[in-house]
Amino acid sequence: MQPFQSFAPAVLADAIRRQPPSPARTAFAWAVAAGPAMARAASVEARDGVLFVTPKDARWSREIERSSATLLERVQALLGPAEVTSLRICAKP
Repeated sequence: MQPFQSFAPAVLADAIRRQPPSPARTAFAWAVAAGPAMARAASVEARDGVLFVTPKDARWSREIERSSATLLERVQALLGPAEVTSLRICAKP
């Protein structure tokens, strides 16, 4: 028997990739990749292969910056490496 944790990420990534590109799909992938607290602390938008992350405040901006390589890797695993090629942290409007 194979443990659930060993195949669940691949199944989830496959299900997400089957969906047409949309803001909801991007937000869901971000929530899965970032975790609940960080997902609530920033909004995201994907354009032209770039994931634009807008943190709610400076504290979260620093935390996202520190985790940006890991977050990009996780989002790429869910959406596909061609879908998101880089992550950019934006200032709050």
